[in-house]
Amino acid sequence: MTTISPDTISALLADNDCGRLETLARDAQRLTRQYFGRAIGLYTPLYLSNFCASHCTYCGFHSRHKITRAKLTADQMAAEMHAIAGLGPQNILLLTGESPQATPLDYLLTAVEMAKKYFQGIALEIYPMLEDEYRTLYRAGADGVTIYQETYDRARYAEVHLAGQKQDYNFRRGAPERIAKAGMRQISLGALLGLGPLATDLFDLYEHLRELERKFPGVEYSLSFPRLRTIKAREFAASCVDDTTFVKILCLTRLLFPRVGINLSTRETMAVRNRLLDICVTRISIGSKTSVGGYLDQGPSGDPQFDVADDRSAADMILYLKAHGFDPVFTDWRRIDNKGPA
Repeated sequence: MTTISPDTISALLADNDCGRLETLARDAQRLTRQYFGRAIGLYTPLYLSNFCASHCTYCGFHSRHKITRAKLTADQMAAEMHAIAGLGPQNILLLTGESPQATPLDYLLTAVEMAKKYFQGIALEIYPMLEDEYRTLYRAGADGVTIYQETYDRARYAEVHLAGQKQDYNFRRGAPERIAKAGMRQISLGALLGLGPLATDLFDLYEHLRELERKFPGVEYSLSFPRLRTIKAREFAASCVDDTTFVKILCLTRLLFPRVGINLSTRETMAVRNRLLDICVTRISIGSKTSVGGYLDQGPSGDPQFDVADDRSAADMILYLKAHGFDPVFTDWRRIDNKGPA
């Protein structure tokens, strides 16, 4: 399967034939084993700050929410990273809220420099930046960036992004290209499933990835598909993404992009994660905490971005993988000097 349209995606998602779903899953599993074997990349997220200057109606961190805000100091970063390194994975994902004021470039540089003492792979999930800023972080030691467009539907995007830098659709849409030009080796894209029209969001995400693959074939790409969750009992989903639909989306993605990594976070339940590991997922978070810091009891950590649904410890997750014939990959990066020309 190499070509697709929003109409064919809609038809696939609406198809309730169990036999066709099983065929889709088997085909996705075959391709995953062909290109990835049974290797599962592991990473752990560290929230550096939950301060936010944007108003995104669906997000637990947005600036209008009356939540406990927190930001790690350099000493707290070091303590949290030391604790995370003890979990096993050598890949860390550093996250912040959408606030360049609270977490400016210098603050992020401190975090990257600190992370180099503990980890081989350092990725960032932060607000969109300029190309030169990404290049500065790359040369400091960052390897990759995760950036979600959230929804590719411009009208829906405007409805849910009411204030702050994140209102600028084009600046966010252009971030992956700036990241690639800056020299980053890995880029993870995604859409927040349920926020916008599902079939067209998926189609536009796929087209965005194809565009990047043509322009920057040397970058390693992966895709993530977080599902929109209820925030403070308010429902924001524009479309329903139940477990069956979710499985179809990830299987379809594998058929369209056999060599692209598929990530899955702990916002999904243990049952869903176990099932998708067997079919098409190639990279997972383990031992996750979604509040600022969170790995040590060192004072106020702020409210979490979302509740963790798979609360297995890192050790339990590693044992599960080994017991089911998977090869947990603690690091697939070898630390090199990024300070040469990008």
